[in-house]
Amino acid sequence: MAGNAEESRTTPSTQLLRGQKALVTGSNSGIGMATALALGRAGADVVVNYVVGADEAEKVVEQIRGFGVRSYAHEADVSDEDQVVGMVDRMVREFGTIDIMVPNAGLQRDAPLTEMSLAQWQKVIDVNLTGQFLCAREAAKEFMRRGVVADVSRSAGKIVCMSSVHQIVPWAGHVNYASSKGGVGMMMQTLAQELAPHRIRVNAVAPGAIRTPINKSAWDTPEAEAELLKLIPYRRVGDPDDIANAVVAMASDLLDYVVGTTLYVDGGMTLFPGFATGG
Repeated sequence: MAGNAEESRTTPSTQLLRGQKALVTGSNSGIGMATALALGRAGADVVVNYVVGADEAEKVVEQIRGFGVRSYAHEADVSDEDQVVGMVDRMVREFGTIDIMVPNAGLQRDAPLTEMSLAQWQKVIDVNLTGQFLCAREAAKEFMRRGVVADVSRSAGKIVCMSSVHQIVPWAGHVNYASSKGGVGMMMQTLAQELAPHRIRVNAVAPGAIRTPINKSAWDTPEAEAELLKLIPYRRVGDPDDIANAVVAMASDLLDYVVGTTLYVDGGMTLFPGFATGG
């Protein structure tokens, strides 16, 4: 009896998403890879999306399959409408449906305002904001068609947008990126408002400073890390798993009553650390 009781306490934490189907864009590296692995570990079948890096994507697929769930890699540019539609259509054919959409794919094209080209601006908006819109739209269509399946989840579907602390923190020299993430925040809230009556939950996870290839220069030397830590009250740089675990929680029924919320996973970066000594 004691053994059964212990199992009942531990199993839900490791299989929160058993039987669900998830798609993570940009999931062959960094935060996306960690998220795809965490979803698979939690029991979900996972589609690994990528736009470049097929070999890396296949390695992630193999790791996910090692958890006893299904996975495959799909190449698609999330800023291309036809490719997003095709990606979700294929998932519905192969997995039967989709329960969790994590539009994670994002990039930076940094420059001071007066030197930023229209192409740099547009590329970031197209991938970081329009890409999330297209993924959310296509997932919502399937969620609404299928409705709630009570023995799978209390909701008809979950969209967990990948935002950033720069959803609310200005970032000079990165106006395209900060604008895209500010847009993600308002898009998420608006979609949450619109889709909640259909029992579809839309939320966002907003990373702070995380050890990923996109920002390696900010933490890969002791001097750079020391400067970065001045912005983080918790005094450590985050790891991709910090974000992945937050996504799993957001996608699970543990947070079924959480709708239209941004979860900042940032070690306190949004607490205005410059004012810690009185300003």
